[in-house]
Amino acid sequence: LEKILDRESGSFDVSIVDFHAEATGEKLAIGFAYDGQINIIFGTHTHVQTSDIRILKKNTGFITDLGMCGSHNGVLGVRTEDIIKKFTERIPVKFNPAHGNVKLTGAFFEVDPKTKKCTRAELVEA
Repeated sequence: LEKILDRESGSFDVSIVDFHAEATGEKLAIGFAYDGQINIIFGTHTHVQTSDIRILKKNTGFITDLGMCGSHNGVLGVRTEDIIKKFTERIPVKFNPAHGNVKLTGAFFEVDPKTKKCTRAELVEA
């Protein structure tokens, strides 16, 4: 990330990082490490929206995980029976999408065009 920021310095107005990781602590550590250097940092991968949306001390918008868009009737958008079979029988299975109870989860961030600081951070769920 540091190499990208060094290489691209001055070539963008707003910086947004999607940190695709499983551990919540890793995502939060990146948020604190790059607070003030990146406008918005959000985590993905776990498919479960976290409730820790905030603006960090140096004005970086942050959330540990945006969540997912899709059916909440299964396990992370996959039919429950497929996931249970995978875990109980310890064999590869085809993941079929779950149906119904479709939700969109994510976040809304606003960055002031003059100061380049994140001024608003809100959860989105529909």
